[in-house]
Amino acid sequence: MADQPTGPVTAPAQAGHMLERARWAARAFATYSPGDVERIVRAVAEVAHANAQKYAEWAVRETGFGVVEHKVRKNQACSRGLLDTYAGQDFVSPRIRVDDKIVEVPRPAGVVLALTPSTNPVATVFFKVILSLMTRNAVVVSPHPMAQECCHDAAQLLARAAVEAGAPDGIVQSVAEPTIPLVEALMGDARTNVILATGGTGVVRSAYSSGNPAIGVGPGNVPVLVDATADVRAAARRLVESKAFDNSVLCTNESVLVVEDAVADRLLREMERAGAAVLGADDAQRLRDYMFPYGRLNVDVVGKDASWIAQQAGIRVGPRTQVLVAPFDVAVPEEPLTHEKLSPVLGLIRVPDAATGIATARAIVRIAGAGHSAAIHSTDPATVMRYAADVPVLRVSVNVGNSTGSSGLDTNLAPTMTIGTGFVGRSALSENLQPKHLVDWTRIAYDADPAEAMPSYAGLSPWADHRSPVPAYPLASNDDRAPAAVQVDALIDRIGARTTASGGSADDAAFREQVRRLVVEELSHLIKG
Repeated sequence: MADQPTGPVTAPAQAGHMLERARWAARAFATYSPGDVERIVRAVAEVAHANAQKYAEWAVRETGFGVVEHKVRKNQACSRGLLDTYAGQDFVSPRIRVDDKIVEVPRPAGVVLALTPSTNPVATVFFKVILSLMTRNAVVVSPHPMAQECCHDAAQLLARAAVEAGAPDGIVQSVAEPTIPLVEALMGDARTNVILATGGTGVVRSAYSSGNPAIGVGPGNVPVLVDATADVRAAARRLVESKAFDNSVLCTNESVLVVEDAVADRLLREMERAGAAVLGADDAQRLRDYMFPYGRLNVDVVGKDASWIAQQAGIRVGPRTQVLVAPFDVAVPEEPLTHEKLSPVLGLIRVPDAATGIATARAIVRIAGAGHSAAIHSTDPATVMRYAADVPVLRVSVNVGNSTGSSGLDTNLAPTMTIGTGFVGRSALSENLQPKHLVDWTRIAYDADPAEAMPSYAGLSPWADHRSPVPAYPLASNDDRAPAAVQVDALIDRIGARTTASGGSADDAAFREQVRRLVVEELSHLIKG
């Protein structure tokens, strides 16, 4: 085999190295049994949960976004919380539908490319890695550059835990230094089976235009309606808590408060008691000028404390202020406060009745956030139903903070860091991302004629427990990442020895030659990269 060229590694070559290794691991992992998968996923989730505090602190320190204790909760929800949510669900075993005479055999996607954001960085790494492992996929994590250190370290921790629990080496990988050429090479490579894109609109569009299957999400811009039937005190408390949660970096945080006149004054008083500052017209204009210079969001406000934002805008508020509430008059695109803010700033508009409130919420979502989510505080089911039917979103949280409601932390929706916005939001996903979205099913279908019997498939499975390590990925002998022992011949010797131990013949030259050809074929992809 010719020596590989020396010098700087190009982005396509680096992507090829990672993806070929991931494909190797995915092929091996696809044969693991339910018990194997459960053991590996539990080991990874437990180590993630044990380090939730460490990575929450690291993420805030590195990005400057959010609140440590709230990131701890997200990290915990996206680690051990996922175990609890999907306990008893099996994405590995064949499913037998006796009455339909159909047997369904799971087929993992293969290699998952996980693009993670700066706003919810480590929680998204935990979430996407664990979902990938639940469904026997390999995953390559590509962090946002603003959070690359904490995300890369977290991914490496999970990778070690997975391998120690018996997963193939390379099942979890991470990009240490993400660049646009490298990410584009990863997205466009045919060895990437599916892209999970969580981030800005540009990232999601790039994923969809990569030529590979992609699951992307649209931006949020959540309206919340408080009607005259609402429990005003509870609504006020929930609104402030939700808007202050992690300083509103979750895309599910409320963006515009729409409130009926009949309860508006009382609601705002209760919100002030709960920690909000309701601004007058002059201060609201100062806030607009600072937050939306030239009509675009000033990214300096993202994930910052409300008191810090007020100070920068020249507004006097108390040091314990958690949320700024800024009133405006008309829900039109030219009004900056109708747009997503990703900060503890809440737009406010009063309406005469619930019907007008629903129309206003619909207008806000049509400005931005189509397909994402909305919230309502009401005890009238007819109003809630009309709200859900008229506002073009795919999840409506009722009498709960939407930050944690639509993301599944405080409701029975699937807990997620990836919110699908469906057709209306230009997304391939119409619900919260779940393990089921990362596995296909091959269906064995028998003749529907009752005279044609289907034999029993009970207890049959093509997978077996893996009680011994998978052979190491065969790096080329002149690759500086490979120890001298990791060479093709050594690998084949190990496979031959294992064959002997399992009752086969070590002298089976045909078998050894077949393995040799497979290994050389795999290595050839590295050189082509």
